[in-house]
Amino acid sequence: MSGAGPEIERLMALLSKLPGLGPRSARRAALALLKRRDQLLIPLTHAMQDAADKIESCRICGRLSTQNPCTTCVDPMRDETMICVVEEDSALWAMERVGAFTGKYHVLGGLLSALDGIRPEDLRLDSLISRVRSGRVREIIMALPATVEGQTTAHYIADRLKGFDNQVDITFLARGVPVGGDLDWLDDNTIAHAFKSRR
Repeated sequence: MSGAGPEIERLMALLSKLPGLGPRSARRAALALLKRRDQLLIPLTHAMQDAADKIESCRICGRLSTQNPCTTCVDPMRDETMICVVEEDSALWAMERVGAFTGKYHVLGGLLSALDGIRPEDLRLDSLISRVRSGRVREIIMALPATVEGQTTAHYIADRLKGFDNQVDITFLARGVPVGGDLDWLDDNTIAHAFKSRR
C-alpha cells in the first residue's frame, strides 16, 4: 500500500502474521480499525496492553492465565490423578466448554516437527514428566491432533513415560464417526479407525 505511511504499513504487517489473516485480510482489518478508532482501535490497544501485562503461562500446566498457578491447577475439586495433554490453549478451552473432563491439563505449547525444527526441548515435556514423577498421576490422556506431528508427539511422550515406578495408563481420545456424520463423506482412515475403536 504505497504512500500509506510507515505506521499503517507496520500495522498491516503485524496483523498479517496472525493465523488466518493474509496480506489482503490484514489490510481490510487495519482499515476497519482505523475507521472505527474510538470504538475498536483504542479499546483494542488497551486490551492488548492489559493482556501483555497480566497474562502469563501457568508454571504447572502451561495454560494462559492471569493467575499463576492457574485456577484449574489449584482447584481442589479437579481430579489430580488424570492429566489431559493438549497442544495449545484452544484445545483446552474446547474441552472446558464441553465440561466432560474433570481432571487437570498440560499444555505442550506445540508439537514435535522435524520440518519446523520443533524438538522435545522446545515443548513443555520436562514439566509433564515431573508431574508424573510426583506419583499422584494415574492416567495421561493424549488429546493431540490426529496428524503426523500429533501422533509422533504422543508416541514420544508415551515412550518417555515408560518405566516409571508408579503405573500410569496412557490413553488416547477416541476418533471416528462424528455425531450426525454420514459415512459416505468420511475418509478411509477415519472409517478404519472408527471400526478399530468400536465399543
